[in-house]
Amino acid sequence: MARLIPVIIALFLAIIIGNSALYVVKETEKAVKLRFGKLVNTNIGPGLHWKVPVMDEVRKFDSRVLTLDAPPESFFTVQKKRLIVDSFAKWRIANVDTYYRVTGGNESVAMNRLANRVNDGLRNEFGTRTLHEVVSGERDQLMSDIKIGLNATVEETLGIEVVDVRVKRIDLPPEVSEPVFRRMKAEREKEARELRSKGIEAAEKIRSSAEREKTILEAQAYSSAERARGEGDAQAAATYASAYSQDSEFYAFVRSLNAYRSAFKDKGDIMLVDPQSDFFKYLNDSKAGK
Repeated sequence: MARLIPVIIALFLAIIIGNSALYVVKETEKAVKLRFGKLVNTNIGPGLHWKVPVMDEVRKFDSRVLTLDAPPESFFTVQKKRLIVDSFAKWRIANVDTYYRVTGGNESVAMNRLANRVNDGLRNEFGTRTLHEVVSGERDQLMSDIKIGLNATVEETLGIEVVDVRVKRIDLPPEVSEPVFRRMKAEREKEARELRSKGIEAAEKIRSSAEREKTILEAQAYSSAERARGEGDAQAAATYASAYSQDSEFYAFVRSLNAYRSAFKDKGDIMLVDPQSDFFKYLNDSKAGK
């Protein structure tokens, strides 16, 4: 048992030394090796590597695309109009040697320096364009120019690559946006009033046209009805005259029956008439007219 103790101790020390001498660099990382604080290897690829314990130190950095979300800044256009611009940039480490030497491997330092460069690029590009161009006309070209201009310097000075630069929002300053909003509101209200008045005018024209057509149609219908009624009355009168001329006594008898029917249609009706009057001619004498 006493013989195994040195072996166990040696094995334990070997494990500790081996663990401190080996390290792993992931696919999403970049790494540099320092020996007593000096760079000795700045091109360490992914995989398992070794280092000299105590003497060597390994610093790892995220090699994926990172986002710089800068706070909104104030820029002037070529027309001297001030705008509040909110932007962001996508970047990644391109040269880990330069990146470490310039920033010390501190990501916040790299972010701050890149933010200053992005603001300078936006300021220069906005200063050569009008408000319309930066808002809609040449916005894509503006972003492309900023990215190209940044990559021409930041890779050499910071060791990073700018993948993309985008403007999230462009606002007018508070002291300007409120009057602009009021003016836009007044213009829209004026436009609404004009459209409403045109609509009312069009409605009145349609209504008057409909009333006119209605009057014309009613007049035409009344004229047609009166013409038909007159023709019917004329035909009825002709029929009556023809019937009367053929048998006047029969015509008088039919008229008397119609008169009797109209006079005695209700049981409660009372009429005082001389029995010898012509009204009861056919009731008193069944042979009348023969």
